[in-house]
Amino acid sequence: MTKASFDGAQTLVKCLEAQGIEYMFGIPGGATIPIFDALVTTGTKIKFVLTRHEQSATHMADGYARATGRPAAVLVTSGPGATNTVTGIMTAHIDSVPMIVVCGQAVTHMLGKDAFQEADIYGMTMPIVKHSYLIRDTNHIPRIVREAVHIATTGRPGPVLIDVPKDISMAPFQGDLEAPMELPGYHPEAAAPDPATIRAIGDALQRAHKPVILIGHGVIISDACAAIRALAEKIHAPVTSTLLGKGGFPESHVLSLGMLGMHGTAYANKAVVEADLILNFGSRFDDRILGVPARFGRDAVKIHVDIDPGEIGKMVKPEIVCLGDARQVAEALLKAVGRPDTAAWIKEINALKKDFPLHYRRTGGLKMQHIIEELYTLTGGKAVVATDVGQHQMWTAQYWKVDRRNDWLSSGGAGTMGFGLPAAIGAQFGRPKDLVVSFSGDGGFQMTMPDFATACNHKLPIKAIVLNNSYLGMVRQWQELFYADRKSGVDLEGNPDFAKIAEAYGALGLRIKRAADVRKVLTRALEYDRGPCIIDVQVHKEQNVFPMVPAGKALEDMILEPRPRRGRPPVAAQKK
Repeated sequence: MTKASFDGAQTLVKCLEAQGIEYMFGIPGGATIPIFDALVTTGTKIKFVLTRHEQSATHMADGYARATGRPAAVLVTSGPGATNTVTGIMTAHIDSVPMIVVCGQAVTHMLGKDAFQEADIYGMTMPIVKHSYLIRDTNHIPRIVREAVHIATTGRPGPVLIDVPKDISMAPFQGDLEAPMELPGYHPEAAAPDPATIRAIGDALQRAHKPVILIGHGVIISDACAAIRALAEKIHAPVTSTLLGKGGFPESHVLSLGMLGMHGTAYANKAVVEADLILNFGSRFDDRILGVPARFGRDAVKIHVDIDPGEIGKMVKPEIVCLGDARQVAEALLKAVGRPDTAAWIKEINALKKDFPLHYRRTGGLKMQHIIEELYTLTGGKAVVATDVGQHQMWTAQYWKVDRRNDWLSSGGAGTMGFGLPAAIGAQFGRPKDLVVSFSGDGGFQMTMPDFATACNHKLPIKAIVLNNSYLGMVRQWQELFYADRKSGVDLEGNPDFAKIAEAYGALGLRIKRAADVRKVLTRALEYDRGPCIIDVQVHKEQNVFPMVPAGKALEDMILEPRPRRGRPPVAAQKK
């Protein structure tokens, strides 16, 4: 038994450090002063990053985890400090991102009595965390910290919250620093793939003539990328991904179809419609890729590989289910499958790519796609890319081909505006030698813009690109297409000069207004290494994202081109 003369706060810090936590992001307050003091008195190697808002702190921890595969911690005070983390916790939870959120709390004898800055963050976050703790005994801290990190990082990852009353953090610690975990009902270890199920999948693949492999975030989490690539090449099957599956299979590969779904590539959607087998690794079959669940891949044998049994049958009823880790299953399949006859299918896929490419016109104003394509060309695609949410997110997903795991950071299930900049900051802390780029719309950027100061204070060389159309663009697009172009609440009149915002923080501010200046200005931004920069790109105000599958419609109902303004019907995917 290892004992030490620490108080609760010092014990908490030492235990987090022992569990491999490298960074903590947050803001102090009265209930957490003992913990912040412990960051000094313990001499810990944990690096604390002071943020401007608690939501940004959670997104920084999220970006760090997605970019490195390791969890970071968040440290905030009680009451409003804790409640400000809710959006970021929910974002991490639905996207399966590990995170430890430590909140200060009122002293234990005042719990439930509406003390100053008391909030039941334990109860509030119950639906959006993997597990929660309210510490009532200082001596329980080592066990709880070990359990929290273990729970957050194993099985299907997710955020874990630790609520620490101030009297607990101030009380002397008299327990065991190496206390064992007590998790009798938690068994995240994935069982080895069932041999009979592997044979059934192999037999189904052998019979298939039009197979499609669908990959989701589970492929990234399990690092199944190499095995998935080897499997796709062995059976010569095209691969499509969800938004969060980008990077699980190299998108520059000849077998890649890019992203599937509401704003996926036309050829990915058409391939799924025509497929006779869909092999899903680590995707939830979420609504953004399904369209109408009953019509999704209705002529295909659907096979679902997932580590979480709760996802099986939730949206789509598969013919074959394989519970397990995506990498283990893919590696087992490599040994069990032969080479189906897919030559005609690949020829059809290549024809679809030729007939329905992503495209846009460079005339009529500066386009977001132009900026994304140009930066992709200048960097060779070798960058960690964080996005906000909206039109720019979908165009970046379409035009930025991600070839490496953990290079794509985007809010998927939550669709959280304001995610991009702080996620990029967290990623840059985790990968200091890599180029990190954030793409944001002008709306989302302003939601967490104050934390540009955090990037400046640490001289992080982030390239923050603001694709500025002075609208909440995706909502405006829906209003135009489905609400007779009645604009309501979407005009961002009064936007600041984002380049001058950068200068006000002492950073580099750049501006692009003309297509002719794109390469020159982006090159200057890439060459700047003395800290972050903001590139304010003033783009076409009312451009829409296509292809598009309207909400409530099936993939077959995909709209390929802009709807004519004079009332003519849209060009549907089935009308070539």
